[in-house]
Amino acid sequence: MTVGTDPAAVAASVVGMAREGRFVEIAALFAPRLRAAISAETLRVSWATEIAKAGAITAVGQPTCEPGKAGLVRVSAPVTCERGGLIVVMSVDDAGMMHGLRLAPPAATPWQPPGYANPKKLVEHEVTVGSDVLAVPGTLTLPRGRGPWPGVVLLSGGGPFDRDATSGLNKPLKDLAWGLASRGVAVARFDKVTFVHGEVLTQPGFTMSEEYVPHALDAVRLLQRQPGVDPARVFVLGHSMGGSAAPRVAAAEASIAGMLILAGDTVPLSQAAVRVVQYLATLNPGPDTQAAVDLITRQAALVDSPELSPATPTTDLLFGWPASYWLDLRDYDRVATAAARDTPMLILQGGRDYQVTVADDLTRWRTGLAHGRDVTIRVYDADDHLFFRGEGLSTPAGYEPPQHVDAAVVADIADWLTTGPRKIPRLFPRHRH
Repeated sequence: MTVGTDPAAVAASVVGMAREGRFVEIAALFAPRLRAAISAETLRVSWATEIAKAGAITAVGQPTCEPGKAGLVRVSAPVTCERGGLIVVMSVDDAGMMHGLRLAPPAATPWQPPGYANPKKLVEHEVTVGSDVLAVPGTLTLPRGRGPWPGVVLLSGGGPFDRDATSGLNKPLKDLAWGLASRGVAVARFDKVTFVHGEVLTQPGFTMSEEYVPHALDAVRLLQRQPGVDPARVFVLGHSMGGSAAPRVAAAEASIAGMLILAGDTVPLSQAAVRVVQYLATLNPGPDTQAAVDLITRQAALVDSPELSPATPTTDLLFGWPASYWLDLRDYDRVATAAARDTPMLILQGGRDYQVTVADDLTRWRTGLAHGRDVTIRVYDADDHLFFRGEGLSTPAGYEPPQHVDAAVVADIADWLTTGPRKIPRLFPRHRH
């Protein structure tokens, strides 16, 4: 098969082949590193999942090209669907081979500050987190005034997220940063290393610890050095997998004052992946969703199997993460690690969250930390995984409309940080609004 070497022509051909289900032919255009990370079957399931959400394709726009990293060309092909759309983004070399491929949401409208954020009460500075070849850009969001302020470093969830945890039209970590700074909390956030340096996922031995810990510690130290920040009151706040990583970060730095864990998973991620895909299949039954269930179940079984080894091909594993990542996760007990750290903890959970659940994940936090000091756990019944308020069953489509993190969540976090964790009753209430 020949599709030519012009990047725009390659992109148009890839979209056309995807519409016709020719994923093996698309995979044949992958450069070796991409081929080692993404299989044709994984690509087929990802495409089917996105099309199931957006509806049948009604039009394909003209691909646009711009210079990319390492001499590659970044091509974006807009796809319009019945209920929305997506953008097929790829990196193409001068031989027409793809070095990167992802399905992105349509171009977002400009983010607007939530009502609880007051731009006049804060100032932002761009910073660099880390000093080696894997340094990443970040942002300090500081209250105006002299301080002293408590500080918090934000850690986003699993996957290559930017500093705002951008999800479609929404930026939940930016909501938190602006909302907290408006209430007297200094905030640091940064692009994940997997967002800026995606090639790390193909490097032998890459782990969850390497994805989170080095940059989180650099951000903690950066925040501690800021004028007006009380270095003895700098915390880490993690969302989703970032919440699971927070105990590991805190264990690596004694000066961290405490942890805030938002929708932090405790069920092994392989098992949670199967639970989530089965839930999604009930919302949209059909052969494509069943194919996704079968694929995720098979990959999860291998992740949990004694047969998993550093030599297991990445294409056989969940999410395109290497075996080293999964072996590291299998050896990491986030609840026990948190319990061993005698610092205040605030654990928040959305009642409508289907990705990290009250029944499965929060129960393990409750049980494992039941005898800990200064542990506060709160549930927001109307909130989903991103702490967006809503009603009824939570679905992926519920993340798409422009919205903001629940104001009550931001207020509770700010109160916990500014009042002093040890002054707040150590209770495990359900938080209703």
